[in-house]
Parts: sequence; C-alpha cells; structure tokens
Amino acid sequence: MQFGYSETCLAHDPGSRHPESPDRLRAIRERLKKKHGVEYVEADPCDLDRLAAVHEREYLESVREFCADGGGNWDPDTSAVEETWDAVCQSAGLACWAVEAALEGATGRRTPFSIGRPPGHHAVYDDAMGFCFVNNVAVAAQYALDAYDVDRVAIVDWDVHHGNGTQDIFYDRDDVFFVSIHEQGLYPGTGAVDETGEGAGEGTTMNIPMPAGTDDREYLAAVEGPISHALTDYDPDLLLISAGFDAHRHDPISRIRLSTEAYALMTDRFRTLADETDAAFAFILEGGYGLDVLADSVAIVHETFDGREPIEPDSEFGEKAESALDEVLEAHGLDIDLGD
Repeated sequence: MQFGYSETCLAHDPGSRHPESPDRLRAIRERLKKKHGVEYVEADPCDLDRLAAVHEREYLESVREFCADGGGNWDPDTSAVEETWDAVCQSAGLACWAVEAALEGATGRRTPFSIGRPPGHHAVYDDAMGFCFVNNVAVAAQYALDAYDVDRVAIVDWDVHHGNGTQDIFYDRDDVFFVSIHEQGLYPGTGAVDETGEGAGEGTTMNIPMPAGTDDREYLAAVEGPISHALTDYDPDLLLISAGFDAHRHDPISRIRLSTEAYALMTDRFRTLADETDAAFAFILEGGYGLDVLADSVAIVHETFDGREPIEPDSEFGEKAESALDEVLEAHGLDIDLGD
C-alpha cells in the first residue's frame, strides 16, 4: 500500500499520559518496516479554505489562534500545543492525498492509506471533541465532491466510537452515505439506529451500535448484510474507510472483541464491494490506542492488499448481535437474510 505520512503529525503532543500520542504513528512505522511493498508519501497540508468547506471558518480561526497562543485544554479530552495547528492541517492534507491517489487510479497494492494525526471523526461543524480538531475524512470527502467528477461518496467508520462529527456534517445531504459500526453506549453516546439522516439526507446515515462482547463473525455479518446491501444500492463513486482500530479485543478503551484478523476480513469485504460498485477506495486513520495491536492491525490491512488471504472466523453468531442487526435492517427497510 501507499501510506500518507508526515513527521509534522508527530509534533502534536497532548501529553505523555494521553492515549492519542505520537507513539501511535511511530509504532505503525516500526511494524511496517518488516513488510514488503510499503511506500510513504508526504502530501501538502490543507489550507483554511479547504477545511472551511466542512467546518465553520470562525471555529477554525479560533483553533489556529488557540494553538498560536501555546494551546492548552480545549476540553477535558482534547488538548493542543503550539504545533498542533500544523499537524491538523497536515493530517487533513494527507486524507485529501488519499482521495487524490484513489480517484487517479491507485488500486491493488498501491491502495492509499493516510496515517495522519490528530484523528478527525469526532470533530463537528463548529467544535473540537474526542481528540479531534478537524474532521479529516469529511474534508477529504468534500474535496472529492468539489474537485473531481464524483457525485456520491460512501464513508464506513469502523472505529469503536461513533463517528458523530462525520454524521453531523453530512446528516442532511444525499451525496455522502455515512455508515458507523461502533460499540453501543460508548463515547460520545450518539449513533442510535434511528439516526438515519434528515431532509435530503434521509436514509443516507446508517448506525450499527453493537453490544459489548461482539466478535469477528458478528461484525462480518454487519458488513455482509446491511452495510453491503445499502452501499451497493447507493452505488458510490468513492468508498472511504474511517479506519480506527480500537474495536480490537486488546485495545484498552473498548469492550468489542475483534481479533487482528477481523481487520483483514473487513478489508477484503470492502475491497470486493469497491470493485463491484467500481468505486475508488482509500483508508484514513482514526483511533486505536493499544500500540502493538494498532500496529499489527494496520499491518494486516497492508498484508491483505499484498496478497495474504484472510482466515475466516469459526465463531457462532450471537443472539444479541443478531437482534442489533435486525433493528438496523428494519430502520433502513432492508428485507434480507443475515445469512446471505
């Protein structure tokens, strides 16, 4: 794969005890040293105008000034230093690079994966939260719609936390279909099944809150069932993965029970979906806070594109997960068998 990366993203340092540390990127880079076919690309940072396509300009200027004054705690979870603004612009720029590469034909072993930080999916139109200042995947999706011959973008957020910011930005629009599969009841407490969009965007938001303890087989049922059927009908020109890896069973801040192999399996399924819908395909890093499992999970996504065959799970489908997915099917009017 091609990985979008910049040392600028290491300069955002929220403190030694903060889970969203520069060591996340260092761990990924160290793990990828052992892998064949890894290529790194450094992209231009986003300017204020591109960020303002999805965020309130006054808010962005406030963040820039906050950083210029030395930073501090924006909220109890989200902090900045002087260098954070540059990292924010660079992280969004790397996400836009991933879109550029995908739309200009990068596929297969050259599929793009932006590993910028800080992450973005909690940043709403006019505020920062959850470690996020600018919504990288939203900036990138809007860039695709504005700068390329793209009519529809699909975003699948498999981070264990609901992508409330991405939902907020596109909730009333039909040119972006947003899917979030996340742990039920976890921060930030949004992402209920009945949050399906409004106005022109009615039906183009799909939330799949999964119960604690959900495993590989049950996540695959969500991917192969409601997600794949809805996105096939939507027929996107571009498919973006908001790739958080904190649903791993060894991540310190969640109770979903995915294995490292689950990320290979989901990657394989979404690659197939992108091929079947003729959609450009790219990944943008979100969360993941156990350094070893984060690095291993990013590496297995790369290995999947490098020819490794994923190993299918042998676990059984749990009743709680089946009930959760039935609610999603009902909310979106999908009459399908979860075994299909």
